Amino acid sequence: MVQLFLKKGREESLLRFHPWVFSGAVGHIKGTPQEGDVVSVHTDKGAFAAVGHYQQGSITVRVLSFEPCSIDASFWEKALRKALYLREACGLAVAAKQLDCFAPLAMTDSSRSSAREDPLAVTPHPSPFTSCYRLVHGEGDFLPGLIIDIYADTAVMQCHSIGMFRARQDIAEALLKIYGNRLVAVFDKSAGTLSSKENEGAPDTYLYRVADPRGEVVENGYRFAVDWEMGQKTGFFLDQRDNRKLVEHYAQGRSALNLFCYTGGFSLYALGGGAKLVHSVDSSQKAISLLNHNIYLNYPLSTVNHQSYTADAMEFLRDAAPNDYDLMILDPPAFAKHRGALHNALQAYKRLNAAAFSRIAPGGIVFTFSCSQVVSKVDFRNAVFSAAAISRRRIRILHQLTQPADHPVNIYHPEGEYLKGLAVYVE
Repeated sequence: MVQLFLKKGREESLLRFHPWVFSGAVGHIKGTPQEGDVVSVHTDKGAFAAVGHYQQGSITVRVLSFEPCSIDASFWEKALRKALYLREACGLAVAAKQLDCFAPLAMTDSSRSSAREDPLAVTPHPSPFTSCYRLVHGEGDFLPGLIIDIYADTAVMQCHSIGMFRARQDIAEALLKIYGNRLVAVFDKSAGTLSSKENEGAPDTYLYRVADPRGEVVENGYRFAVDWEMGQKTGFFLDQRDNRKLVEHYAQGRSALNLFCYTGGFSLYALGGGAKLVHSVDSSQKAISLLNHNIYLNYPLSTVNHQSYTADAMEFLRDAAPNDYDLMILDPPAFAKHRGALHNALQAYKRLNAAAFSRIAPGGIVFTFSCSQVVSKVDFRNAVFSAAAISRRRIRILHQLTQPADHPVNIYHPEGEYLKGLAVYVE
């Protein structure tokens, strides 16, 4: 294994279990590592500090372990089982050996006993009410550079580092060992998260497939068609599950506008919560088509007052008449993907929220979000504060919103808290 030695005094972040080694901390390297190689990290005096994936760039090593170990099949299986155990603890994956994906939720006394004795030795099954969840959330699961989402009978993997991409087949085999025949497919969707040089030009592809995946999931009882092959991210925004449920709570009798609606998650929940009308807006015709399909899956069209619009969300909002809506959801794509774009992103959040505050009816509620990791909670709140001041409305915060439990934040890596939001009441 290639050895990387830090400059004097630069091991402090590793002693605090931060999972990254920056290029400026590197003193010298013993050996010639290739992109994605596993390397060991040592202090300037030679003491072991960590093992991780090497990559050229500002982040030189993404740490996989702070203990000496081999990054082999056993490592991947153990790491994924630990990630799974957290989801079971959150009630998102049911630990039982004989359940079908959509069978009633249950756990026998014997399986409870088995889970107590060895909580990582049971076979997972999705809840009948929520059959989709994030199994691995990068640094939040001590696996930096790796995302795995479970969609009923399919695992969708995204690699954000060349090291994880090179290990993708080993990771897929670990998934199959853990899930057994509950998985019919493992899909790798890394082409868009790595450069063509890093992924060697490999397209998105199935690493494993024994049958046609369902392509449909259940979330809190709502049915959604998921297009992981061509859709955004891994196909569905699992990180808004809890926030969608909160929108459902506030929707009764309201007129709702869902901007940047994608495939309609917030729209379905608003309708389920009793909204008297819901308008959904997205610039993607493909997303709108899938939204309309999701509406059809859940509601007879004659029973709900829903309209979808393929349009620019900001232009649609500017053209909306004041007081037409008393519930708005603003969930735009990341306005800033790097620090150089932070200022422009904050200005965009301010303009978007100011437009919403100026048009929402008195007594209305706005759910507003940022999924940009480089935008801090303080930055986002200040942008919303500025928008409120521009609108000159009386506005109070009802809820401070974030990502759900299957998108955990490593306490040693606070940068992982990327989703932030506010639910505000506008007089």
